[in-house]
Amino acid sequence: MVDKDKSKSRGRPRQFDRDAALDQAQALFHAYGYEGVGVAALAEAMSINPPSLYAAFGSKAELFEEVLGRYARSALPVDELLASGCDPARALTRLLREAATIYAADPQAPGCLVLEGARGADRQAAGLACTWKAASRERVRDYLRQAHPGQADVVADYMVAIMSGMSADARGGMPVARLIAVADMAGLAVEAMLARG
Repeated sequence: MVDKDKSKSRGRPRQFDRDAALDQAQALFHAYGYEGVGVAALAEAMSINPPSLYAAFGSKAELFEEVLGRYARSALPVDELLASGCDPARALTRLLREAATIYAADPQAPGCLVLEGARGADRQAAGLACTWKAASRERVRDYLRQAHPGQADVVADYMVAIMSGMSADARGGMPVARLIAVADMAGLAVEAMLARG
């Protein structure tokens, strides 16, 4: 007679799905922040044990860094929204409106993971998020330098400040309609700033 429980535990171990694990880690980091989730909770959500988490990602901070990079590259279609040939004021308004919609879309993960991470208390984690925040600012600045070199820096700073505020408000429960209204008002300010030169 074969013991079915023992036979199930033999053979090759279950394959580790890195993308699925990163999805779970992202959900926890987004919901609770870097400081609000421990390695044990991350490992459980990722269906691995803590030693396997360290083996796969190095540390909690390195896992967070990978999650941030993945999120920053996919959460908002920046390259599509800031395509060359688009009117800059309209493109930036669309970017703000899209951000407002995304920030309020999931009540379990409101706001922007990068912008909220940059406010965190853990210096290393906040520094990692600030690197991505700075990269977003530079992307907007570089886009604007083509047609508005004199306003590129101040408008890029303004965009990041507005998006950071919208992220915080989304985390606070502000409805999407109100966030989009803020985005539209900010778009008018961007248009006025760009009209100066």
